[in-house]
Amino acid sequence: MKYQQHKKAVVLLADGTIFYGKSIGIEGTATGEICFNTGMTGYQEIFTDPSYFGQLMVATNAHIGNYGVNDKETESEGIKIAGLICRNFSFTHSREDSDGNLKDWFVKHNTVAISDVDTRALVTYIRENGAMNAIISTKIDDIQSLKNQLSKVPSMEGLELASAVSTKEPYFVGDENATYKIAALDIGIKKNILRNLAKRDCYIKVYPYNATFDDLASWNPDGYFISNGPGDPEPLHEAQQVAKGIIERDLPLFGICLGHQVIALANGISTYKMHNGHRGINHPVKNIITGKGEITSQNHGFAINREETEAHNDVEITHLHLNDDTVAGIRMKNKNCFSVQYHPEASPGPHDSEYLFDQFITNIKNSKVTV
Repeated sequence: MKYQQHKKAVVLLADGTIFYGKSIGIEGTATGEICFNTGMTGYQEIFTDPSYFGQLMVATNAHIGNYGVNDKETESEGIKIAGLICRNFSFTHSREDSDGNLKDWFVKHNTVAISDVDTRALVTYIRENGAMNAIISTKIDDIQSLKNQLSKVPSMEGLELASAVSTKEPYFVGDENATYKIAALDIGIKKNILRNLAKRDCYIKVYPYNATFDDLASWNPDGYFISNGPGDPEPLHEAQQVAKGIIERDLPLFGICLGHQVIALANGISTYKMHNGHRGINHPVKNIITGKGEITSQNHGFAINREETEAHNDVEITHLHLNDDTVAGIRMKNKNCFSVQYHPEASPGPHDSEYLFDQFITNIKNSKVTV
């Protein structure tokens, strides 16, 4: 890709709808499922969240790049979104502790980004017509060629993407002398999840997406964790087998986002692709057990079937999304297992959901006492 500023660019949706904008300085083409995030801050965390792998991100905040980038605020190694679509891209930034500007960061990671798009109209269109595949490009003179390229992009439904973002080899996080050992299955894990576990006196061993239950159990951990991640949960048969192995032995298990969906599938509860998903930092959730509300950070395009969950003998709903009544959390009635559809580590409340990590540690403590 070449480095050139303000070249005209195009957003082409799978249904043929076109929006125009300008390149921020990177020539090229990017494809993926188009989605939008309603967060007013935290763009760097969004761009590096592995759960967004394979997706073109529309930023609803009108200004992107105004506070630059900071190396400490990434959720993974490098940019994970397929490309960026925004209204106003700030080529300069004003934060003192920034490590650079956003434009250079996108160039470094060879990621296409376009600005000057009518994002309000685009987001409205996605909300009404649903998430779909799209292509962004600076090659605006050959729309038919772009349509041909877009027609070959696989649907997110049925698409396994965890293997593209998971670690290739196991690694450790935290103090090896910590009180608790956690085996984490990485199907797209965020760094701040690991930080939250480590600061709760946990030593974490992170395993690749295709690790088996025996792989994780061989380390003799005190608890197990299944992470967030991208794509459709249904094809993740290996992860589902890991969840089944943990559940059958009644070992402490906590799942977030994609991990939540994997746990549901392991219990025979189906998942489905949502109309346009939940992506933002102001999603209201009600804890059914306590009656309290939480402001949550969410990023998912799939959800678990509520009717099947309510009919399940061994699973109960613990949290509901207040905008559409989708399932936001579950726990097993007779096993040491629970999960949520949102991201407690993202702290949008900012501390509304941190208790979930404490709950996991409490479950581990109680499990150790009863053994």
